[in-house]
Amino acid sequence: MNLEELNKIAKQMVEPGKGLLAADESNNTIGKRFADIMTENTEDNRRTYREFMFRTDVAMKNHISGVILYDETIRQKAADGSTLVSLIQAAGAVPGIKVDTGPVALPGFPGEVITQGLDGLRERFQEYHKLGARFAKWRAVIDIADGIPTYAGVHANAQAMARYAALAQENGIVPIIEPEVLMDGAHDAARNEEVTTFVHHEFFHELFLAKVELEGIILKPNMIVAGKKSAKQASVAEVAERTLRVLRRTTPSAVPGVAFLSGGQSDLDSTAHLDAMNKLGGNPWPLTFSYGRALQAAPQKAWGGKADQIEAGKAAFAHRALMNFNAALGKWNKSDDKAA
Repeated sequence: MNLEELNKIAKQMVEPGKGLLAADESNNTIGKRFADIMTENTEDNRRTYREFMFRTDVAMKNHISGVILYDETIRQKAADGSTLVSLIQAAGAVPGIKVDTGPVALPGFPGEVITQGLDGLRERFQEYHKLGARFAKWRAVIDIADGIPTYAGVHANAQAMARYAALAQENGIVPIIEPEVLMDGAHDAARNEEVTTFVHHEFFHELFLAKVELEGIILKPNMIVAGKKSAKQASVAEVAERTLRVLRRTTPSAVPGVAFLSGGQSDLDSTAHLDAMNKLGGNPWPLTFSYGRALQAAPQKAWGGKADQIEAGKAAFAHRALMNFNAALGKWNKSDDKAA
């Protein structure tokens, strides 16, 4: 492991204003997105869609620092024979790879899940590094409901995350640490804050025990919002204040940067919350974005699976990338977003 090189990559991933495009949807998940725009879920359509985003020069060169890829995508070639990885690299962005194989039920703990994917991971990291990946993502899923999460559930996921992170660094790959506390329930923001604080403490403890070097990671946390079913939704200011409080209480300053997941928030909400946190300022780490749907919903809709609408899709992607770039600098304006 070369910590200096890992730290250099991590800092590139959180350059001022720039953020990550999470284009790592499984074929099944992107199929659901394509169904919404009445587009067939074929390998060609998946490649065409991702290729036009990676060829959106203004976004990729100026606003996107890295792209999280899926196993199929990191191996795919563009229409002209170039690898999709080479398109990302040509734009000056860092290619990354999702390496977990998804959550499954945690035996003995109803309602909780454990993320799989550790088997054979060292060898997969070696292959992905040869394919161009310089960072990776592993997502742990923590739900909030009556009686959960339990300590056992959080601890099991934290241990798995730590083993993944250690293997990533061993192979010259920056691990993204993504402990996602879901916003699916009826809990309020205060309960989310309580759970997320607990989760972060446990995850960083396990990273320490596994000898993971914090200077060579990126944290990808949820924001502290109320559950979708809660009657009491938090304001933008409250989300920003609670989220920063959790991070300041749990995240060491050695971490090079924090790249938030959108977690089911709308485009505007995820941008507004990020902007509010950066306007408050005073943090030891850059705060930026690592968005999937919050960057992609608009270009998917604009494209609609039609060849003659690719430029419209690129324009929609460029706009959302710019809005989140501005938010990562604390310079976003809602009126500019709506006008565009």
